[in-house]
This record gives sequence, structure tokens and C-alpha cells, in this order.
Amino acid sequence: MPSLAAISKIDFPFKVDQQEVKQFAGEFFALSIPQVEKMLSAFDNTEIKTRNFCKPFHYYSAAHTFQEQNAEYIRISLECSIQAIEKCLSSAEIKKNEITDLIFISSTGLSTPSIDALIINEMRLNQNISRIPVFGLGCAGGVAGFSKANILAKANPDAVVLFVAVELCSLTFLRNDYSKSNFIGSTLFADGVAACIITGDNHANKTRNEISFIDSQSKLYYDTLDVMGWEFLDKGFKVLFSQDIPTIISTNILNDISSFLAKHQLTLADIKNFIFHPGGKKVLTAYKEALSVEGDFLKNTREVMNDYGNMSSPTVLYVLERFCSEGFENGYGLMVSMGPGFSSEIALLQMNKH
Repeated sequence: MPSLAAISKIDFPFKVDQQEVKQFAGEFFALSIPQVEKMLSAFDNTEIKTRNFCKPFHYYSAAHTFQEQNAEYIRISLECSIQAIEKCLSSAEIKKNEITDLIFISSTGLSTPSIDALIINEMRLNQNISRIPVFGLGCAGGVAGFSKANILAKANPDAVVLFVAVELCSLTFLRNDYSKSNFIGSTLFADGVAACIITGDNHANKTRNEISFIDSQSKLYYDTLDVMGWEFLDKGFKVLFSQDIPTIISTNILNDISSFLAKHQLTLADIKNFIFHPGGKKVLTAYKEALSVEGDFLKNTREVMNDYGNMSSPTVLYVLERFCSEGFENGYGLMVSMGPGFSSEIALLQMNKH
């Protein structure tokens, strides 16, 4: 089975206290939303303490064109992707010219050539790397990209697959958008960059943790296209964010997971490690109520949300990194994330400590 050789994440030096963001939002939305004072409690209800931002907080108080913000997206994505990749290469004791495949996931900026091409050029990686840039998966992209990296490594035992997820959500903030969706987005979203190296069976991983991929499942829910996504305007990306998300999760997630596990003669009781994307407090509550797993099974997920905010696709990789660095139970692991479409991504792992 393909396995995880290394994982890394970026902690930006510009972490911001949630209460500071709350104060900014109160002033920003005050003129357009008369009841904004009542709505500001949403910042506290998220249980987010700090947000991972890629720029100093004063940057967001000034007006920027889409061209300016997208240029920053490209610059920061490239710079931080390389940092995360170099951490992975060092940890896995793998040389950069051994990389055979590169998957790049992002939904918060535009670049052609795509960022993966910029990475290969800047790092002088193998010119024959197979490239898969993916746009539009949003929060589901972390598990989707991780699964696809493992599928590539399963097909080629000699593969060394590099998977990078980058979302700079803060750079999409529209100063002229006073909608409720933009307000709710301002309570949750942050920036993240994470990288993984997945190897095929012909590579002996040097990590102390053995995390192997077993299977994955993707699902698109019909007639939910307007639940989450972007509306593309002249001035940038406008967030679309429905209050129906927790309800969709509550209605579907138990059956989706149970039917997936049944294919492997497993049940929820067999899962020891739950590596879930934290969409927000209401999403975590929906997971807990629908799955009824004993104990604090979403502890790492909740703590990542508390410390970073919702970073979209990389967030679930920050959760996986926390499991790797702080310990996990030997046995099965389950990765879950949901995103635009509306869609869900599930991956089954075998996790063992040496």
C-alpha cells in the first residue's frame, strides 16, 4: 500500500486574534448591516481563537484591486509551497529529483502557468514530473488531493508523489461586499499551506509513523450547487456560503461513512483516528450528533480550528499533521472533508506507530 513519507504545514507570522477580526468586522459592516452588533456574536460562536493570515492584519483595512491581490496570491503561494516542500524532503530524506508526480490543489487564486509549474521551475525539479493542478474543490480538496496522490502511488510502486494544498482565503476578501455570506466568511476563513510526500511500495519510508492508504470515496450531492462556492465578479471572488451546510451533513454523513466502511467489512466502531476538516462549530456539531462516536473524537480537528480558523483545503492536512506530531492510536484512520458541489471526500487509512 502507498504510504505517507512526510507532511508539513506553514504557520504564518501574522496570526491574528479572533477578537481583533471581530472589531474590524463590526466597523466594516456597521454602515450596511444595521443589526451588525447582534450578528457579531457569530465570531465568538465559532470558538476560533486565532486566525492564520498570510499578510499583516493592517493590509486588509486598505483597498486592493483583484490584480494586486492575485499577484500576492501567486507570490505567497510559490514562496510558502517551496518552504513546505523543503520541510517534507528533509523529513522524508528524499532528494528533490526523485519526485515523480506533483498534485497542486487551490481555489483562492488564479495562475497560468499554474503554481505547480512555478514550483518546478523555481526549485529546478525534474522536468518530466507528471503535473496535476486542480482548481475548485474548496474545503474538500485536502482529502481529495491526498487520495489522488495515494492512488497514483498505488498504480506506480516507484512513485514519489508530492501533494501541495494552498488556500489564501484572506486575499479574496471583498471590501465592497456587505452581504451576509461575506460577513459569515469573515468569521471563519484563514490561510494555510501544507505539503505531503506519498511513496509507492518500492520505497522504504524513514518516518516513525506508518500511515498507509487503503481506499477513498468521492460523492456529489445532486441539486446542491448553490450551497458553497464562488461568484466571480469584476472585483474578485465573492464567497457563496449557505446556512444549509450543517443540515446536509447531518442528513448524509452517517450513511455515507457507514456504507463506505461496509465495503471493507468495517464499522465506525473500528475507527481509532478521526481526521476531519473543521468547517466551523456548527459543522463539528453536525458530525458529533450524526456519528455518535464515544469520547472527544474530534479533539485534533477542533484544536486546529481554534488555533488557525478554517483554511479550506489544507486544514485537514493540518489535522493529520497534528496526529503525526502528537500521537495517534494504532488502527484505522478516517479522513473526511466536504466542499463545493456540494460534495464529500472520504479516505480510509491504516495507522501504526513503529
